[in-house]
This record gives sequence, C-alpha cells and structure tokens, in this order.
Amino acid sequence: MVKKLNRLKIEEKLKTEGFEVFSQREFQGLFGVSSNTAGVYISKNVHSGLFVKLRNGFYLVKDSLPDRPFIAGRLYQPSYISLETALSHYGIIPEVVYATTSITTKAAREFTTPIGIFIYQQIKVPAFTGYQLGVVDRHKALIADPEKALADYLYFVDLKQRVLNDRLRLKGLKQTKLLAYAKLFQRPSLLKLIRHVYVESRKPTKIY
Repeated sequence: MVKKLNRLKIEEKLKTEGFEVFSQREFQGLFGVSSNTAGVYISKNVHSGLFVKLRNGFYLVKDSLPDRPFIAGRLYQPSYISLETALSHYGIIPEVVYATTSITTKAAREFTTPIGIFIYQQIKVPAFTGYQLGVVDRHKALIADPEKALADYLYFVDLKQRVLNDRLRLKGLKQTKLLAYAKLFQRPSLLKLIRHVYVESRKPTKIY
C-alpha cells in the first residue's frame, strides 16, 4: 500500500519511472492503490511540498523541475511544442518567450501553473504532423520542425489570432517544405501570406 511507503521511496520511483509529471490515474497504476487512496496521498503531499499541482489531476514532483517543454507534453495530450516557443528555440524569432506554446487537436486551453503558463492552440487532425522527439532545453519533448512551427504560426496570423512578427529570420528554412506543411491547412490565403512574408524578407533593411 502507498501509505506504507515513505516519501523518499515514492519520490524515487516516480523519477526513475519517468513520472516527474504524473496524473492521479498514473499514480494509482504505479503504486497499485485505489483512486481514493491516491487522491488522499497526493492531496496531503501537495500541502507538504512534495508535489506541485499543475492542474486538476496533474502533478509535478517538486524538486525534479523538468523543463517546461517536457511538462507541456505531459500536461495536455496529444500536443507538440510549436508557435512562438519553437520559433524562439530555432532562432526564427529573436524574442525570448515566457509562455510555453503548443499545438493540439483538442480544444484550445491555457493553464497558469506555479511553473509557468502553458498555451495550447487547436488545429485540425490532417495538419497535426511535422513534429518529432527532440531535446528542448535539457529534456526530450515533441517539437515541430522549424518549417512546421512557422506554418502553424502563420496559420494563426492568417486567422487574425496573432500579429505577424516583422523580425522573422527565414535563412536556412526550406520554402518548399514550409508550403507543403501550409497546404495541410487548406487555406489559399495562408499560402499567399507565406509568399508575402518571403517577398518582404528580401527587401533591404531600413535604417532610421
């Protein structure tokens, strides 16, 4: 029974089994306890400081502190890191991004947690591709390819849900690959926007 295990053993098992971020259901399965026992133990140890509550049903082993992209992938599934977080990671935008942004096929959500803000934008299933498992910061997480991250971002610009960043760095990106990803959204206006972005990127930089 979980109540017979001490805190150190529970913390160690969660970490060694890869459950630094875990749901109550996963906790039940890992320790073979009932829903009620798991709920009581988790609640008690949120108050004691062993766990951090991220959202209803999801918790973090406090002193493990995995990187936010890893947390994002566990917090809301299916999802992959994209948009501003991925663009900043690849150097496509120069800005440091404070919220962690992801793409999902589920309803758009935003979670404000003690670790940070996690934002999930919804796209249709046919466009939910172009990502892979990679190292983001120090941990592995699902992250969009550079071209897919930009296609996702420009899709929401085209929907007027984001303002176009005028400092996009397109060097090294494959335009044909970007357009192939953009076609998955089935929006001719998105293809037009991408061509406009490339035309603007070739203009000389203005010096004021």
